Amino acid sequence: MRNLYLLCTLLIAGIACSQEYGPGNVIPEYGKTFTVPKPGFKTDTDSKLKMVLDVDRSFDPTQTNKLIETAARFLNMHEKAGADPENLEVALVLHGNSVFDVLRNEFYTEKYPESKSNPNLPLIEALAGKGVQIILCGQSAAHHQVTKEKVSEYVKFALSAMTALVQLQNEDYRLVKF
Repeated sequence: MRNLYLLCTLLIAGIACSQEYGPGNVIPEYGKTFTVPKPGFKTDTDSKLKMVLDVDRSFDPTQTNKLIETAARFLNMHEKAGADPENLEVALVLHGNSVFDVLRNEFYTEKYPESKSNPNLPLIEALAGKGVQIILCGQSAAHHQVTKEKVSEYVKFALSAMTALVQLQNEDYRLVKF
């Protein structure tokens, strides 16, 4: 039984290691992806793909928020699969504790003294440079005393996350929630 377990573990590790993992072309610094050879579910690379990510939490303040990085991964993996980046439209709606992830450095380090700077700002700038909308919930921001003067220049305030999510879905963005 032990040998069977070891054999299965080695086979799974071999399969996982054989897949290519690396940066994409759209935002090479963020959003590494795996290559999936010959997927049975084909990716429609000709259609417009419009995604809104619902980002409601944060993790380690010394690292980029992996939920925000999902936007870079989406752009990179679809471009690698053959989609025209012009057909990829992405919006991030941040609320809850994720509102702190868009703070300018001086306010971020005040909130998180263990960080020398906000690790999310270069990612946010890169995403905005590729047309990604960064939308902040005005209700969460007000609750956490996050003002327009405290956040990245690439952030737009919405009345609420609910408002932004509904309006974007009315514009045919598809909601992704992790």
